[in-house]
Amino acid sequence: MSSVVIVFFGLGGTILAYIGARFLYKQIPNPFLLPILPATMGIGTILVVFDIPYETYFVGGQVIDWFLGPAVVALAYPLYRQWEIVKRYPVVILAGIGIGTVVGVLTGLLFVKWFGFDREMIFSMMPKNATTPVATEVAEALGGVPSLAVVFVMIAGIGGAVVGPVILRWFRIHHFLGKGIGMGSASHAIGTSKAMENGEDEGAASTVAMTISAIFVSLISPLLAWLLL
Repeated sequence: MSSVVIVFFGLGGTILAYIGARFLYKQIPNPFLLPILPATMGIGTILVVFDIPYETYFVGGQVIDWFLGPAVVALAYPLYRQWEIVKRYPVVILAGIGIGTVVGVLTGLLFVKWFGFDREMIFSMMPKNATTPVATEVAEALGGVPSLAVVFVMIAGIGGAVVGPVILRWFRIHHFLGKGIGMGSASHAIGTSKAMENGEDEGAASTVAMTISAIFVSLISPLLAWLLL
């Protein structure tokens, strides 16, 4: 297989899969059809059926992976745009995100530790509530596996986007700030995209939560790992 074809499949195939999944979600707005899920499943199925090694696919896919670094820096932009919300509700926002971050990291650590997995798996699981660029960096710095961290991030994001609205209704949380902070802290970018469907205010609050939560996860994860492992 020529290098051109490999790059096209890895890069172009990933982009086309996402565009197709996004189109499907617009036609059928079901939480289980959030673009990242069918796109990932579609690419994974192709790799398995045609017996294509992940390393081969990643020759082209690494171009997208490279953008994860700049994406970390780019998180400052949505925080800047929504800075008025932070100034209006600083205590509520910081307290909510702080508690959400500690619970997210701690449950990941204790859950994996309870099942007897090794430290590598624990470190990969801990930053699951951060957005992908931050989670992979934190996992690698702690001694985890970045690719595993991505899987856990997707599970947290998709799971939160699917069951989050139901849980918010159960607990009768209707204020845009509570809903937005909950979705952004627990389910990062995927939860934020779901929050944006419910209104600009909720989406803005979730954007702020996603960004600040990423900072908190990078600070709290090493601390909890040092204290509890």
